Amino acid sequence: MTRVKVCGVTNEADLDAVDAAGADAVGAICDVPVDTPREISREHARGLFAAAPPFLTTVLVTMPDSIDHARDLAREVGPDVLQLHGEFAADDLDSLRATGVRVVPVVDATDLDRARAVAPVVDAVLVDTPSASGAGGTGETHDWDASRELVEAVDVPVVLAGGLSPDNVAEAVRTVEPDGVDVASGVEASGGVKDHDAVRAFVAAAKAARGESDDHEEALA
Repeated sequence: MTRVKVCGVTNEADLDAVDAAGADAVGAICDVPVDTPREISREHARGLFAAAPPFLTTVLVTMPDSIDHARDLAREVGPDVLQLHGEFAADDLDSLRATGVRVVPVVDATDLDRARAVAPVVDAVLVDTPSASGAGGTGETHDWDASRELVEAVDVPVVLAGGLSPDNVAEAVRTVEPDGVDVASGVEASGGVKDHDAVRAFVAAAKAARGESDDHEEALA
């Protein structure tokens, strides 16, 4: 089953649209050192997540400067999942689980050594197209064949991100066979505002790519 996460949600109307479309997870972005129209405050993220229905997994996306920073965010915002951009050691990632949050680090598709190192202590890994700062969220695709190799190399769920849209997500799912896909800018009407028709089309295309149902399912990420 291919899970679907819609990321960069900034308002409750978009959160409701994500749920209505049959997505499995919704992401909000906090505390990142890059300029993005999708970043919101901790307080706003906490409010959005509190409004999420019980079977929609909430994912806080962040690029903290330390594991203590990440731990504080998890405790203050209260997500189901913490998605971390940054080169944190496996032991540090493992320690975050003590807060009761599931942990999903972002890895480069070509860095199989890192993926293998963190896989035993996290709940999933997310493969994105990194920017020069390593922040990801570039809206650009990468080598899906490399992502497929990573899927085959680790014994943990893999979520594919980077330049996905309603037009290419089915091909991406068939090529990579990830456990989940993640979209942000690819379903936007403008920066930080979702196009609800595009959200529905993305979810439908992702779930139909491998002959799957679009019924709601509870997700890891």
